[in-house]
Amino acid sequence: MKINSCRVNTYTELQEELFLDSYDDKIKRHRPTFLYRGISDSKHDLKHSLHRTVNDRLDLESGLIRNFQKYASTQLKNEYGFWDVLSIAQHHGLPTRLLDWTFSPYVALHFTTDNLSKYNSDGVIWQVDYNKIHSYLPKILYQELVDHKSTIFTTDILNNLKIDTKQMMDLELLEKQNGSDDKSYFLFFEPPSIDDRIINQYACFSVASRPELIFNHWMEKHPETYKAIIIPKELKLEIRDKLDMINLNERVIFPGLDGLCKWLSRHYTPTDRIYR
Repeated sequence: MKINSCRVNTYTELQEELFLDSYDDKIKRHRPTFLYRGISDSKHDLKHSLHRTVNDRLDLESGLIRNFQKYASTQLKNEYGFWDVLSIAQHHGLPTRLLDWTFSPYVALHFTTDNLSKYNSDGVIWQVDYNKIHSYLPKILYQELVDHKSTIFTTDILNNLKIDTKQMMDLELLEKQNGSDDKSYFLFFEPPSIDDRIINQYACFSVASRPELIFNHWMEKHPETYKAIIIPKELKLEIRDKLDMINLNERVIFPGLDGLCKWLSRHYTPTDRIYR
């Protein structure tokens, strides 16, 4: 069992856990500062794609980004800043130190239950409080949020952020900032709405201050920042069917013919084959 985790046994229990503590008494509305990430196998760490691709050769990060900018230059607009480019690269599959998150617990549930080959494994919904995680930011970054009267960054804020050296913030300068936890911190920002997929997934990205950081290992040292909701494998099919009933599926998450075909392929897979 993970630190600060709970295991649900029914769909009703799951709904209660997903929306627990989401009510803001100050404004009398459900406006939580939560983000969610769904994983089909609860045993998997929250490793970003750069780590999963190059293992310990994290020094290859700069080359990946540099060559993406070089070869994608004809498709990128000149007005795109560094953080826009990094978001676009992540969105299209380049290995980066970013992790995908969503403001929607149901979108996270989709990614917990869309992989039929993982129905023999428990899934997990990682729920993080970005306000509490941002409390570990370096002062200069936290102050930027205060100045913008915001609780989360955007690419515009990051693109226009200058450090004492007057240089624009990039990954190299991100690493040089001293967080309140020995330079280890995570930052959340909303990507630009470049297509319907980002919009429909209600997307947000996290970025690690150092590429070797593994998010769940960091959070286990700060248990007040997160909750892990374990989804039993026996519950996955019921969740999947109910998500389809409310039209939360690949056809919506991935607009276009690719998403349509993904949805139809999964939707028409016989039940006995799923369990086999």
